[in-house]
Amino acid sequence: MPPLSLRALNRTLLHRQLLAIRSNRPALDVVRHIVAMQSQEPNWPYVGLWTRMENFTHDELTSLLEDRGVVRSTMLRGTQHLVSADDFGWLRPTLQPLLDRALRAAYYAKETADLDLADLAAAGRDIVADRTMPRRELGRLLVERWPGHKGAVLAGAVELQVTLVHPTPGGTWGKWGTRAAMPVALAEAWTGRSMGTASVETMIDRYLAAFGPASVKDIQAWSGLTRLREVVDRLRPRLWVLRDERGTELFDLPDAPHADPDSAAPVRFLPAFDNLVLGHADRTRVISDEDRKRVMPGQAQVLPTFLVDGFVRGTWALEPSRLQVSPFRPLTKTERTAVTEEAALLLPFLVGDATGYDIHVG
Repeated sequence: MPPLSLRALNRTLLHRQLLAIRSNRPALDVVRHIVAMQSQEPNWPYVGLWTRMENFTHDELTSLLEDRGVVRSTMLRGTQHLVSADDFGWLRPTLQPLLDRALRAAYYAKETADLDLADLAAAGRDIVADRTMPRRELGRLLVERWPGHKGAVLAGAVELQVTLVHPTPGGTWGKWGTRAAMPVALAEAWTGRSMGTASVETMIDRYLAAFGPASVKDIQAWSGLTRLREVVDRLRPRLWVLRDERGTELFDLPDAPHADPDSAAPVRFLPAFDNLVLGHADRTRVISDEDRKRVMPGQAQVLPTFLVDGFVRGTWALEPSRLQVSPFRPLTKTERTAVTEEAALLLPFLVGDATGYDIHVG
């Protein structure tokens, strides 16, 4: 097969991420398809579903969180994600080596150097048991056992080792920004499901279905796991092996569809930290290296973006009285109209009554 062009990779990714055509599937199916949605700030997954689904409402995701069909926890890349409760059972154990590695970072190592991490995890599990409590309360109770340590760090070290989730009302639609008073609960107690076993092979298959074709480095960048070359090589006989125009080896599921590189791509507004922007090591299929620096300016920020013709063309922000859309380069009249129209659809979803709000492009 000839090398895959940049536009072929772009259009295929848009289709698999449900950004070429909005999906009419239930929200739970969409979350499952994407595998996990970044949820460091709880409002952003709502925006991510809105831009991928027809007629999505806030209540659809809130109900899934309240009914415990979807859970929020530390997973991919050691950050907060939403995932279906069924998928959490195998995904969290699969990612445990990444979380164990995070414990060796200076932030945790300094506070836990004189502690037995297994004892700390066991104590945290016993404290939480079958109840829900604020994370800061877990930290306070851990400090009672190990005085002189920082409760927030100890609670974080427990969360990396023990399958804790953030129950409702944490993670539901509300004020913008991170929220310090997040509750925690044992996943088994909250979901009523037992934890399953790790399956890197399942993770790779699910990733390729939603993000492929992709390289080994792409899979590692998305998941945070390392040394996956050996696993992919084991799977090679049943995968489709391709190359891009630079000769990079890419893998895909043999029955996964590839989109027409000449197909149209609608304007889409993406939330901060969206999977589309973070799903690969080589992100040029959706954003240039130059623009990537503008979207990721440092301090772990990944700004909300918008797509024109399938590629990131700028950022957006909700301000007190307007939706500010900031293109990186001038838009044509047609592009500007399409961006404004999509922004006008998004604004009521963000603020409810949009009376008194303006849309400013430029």
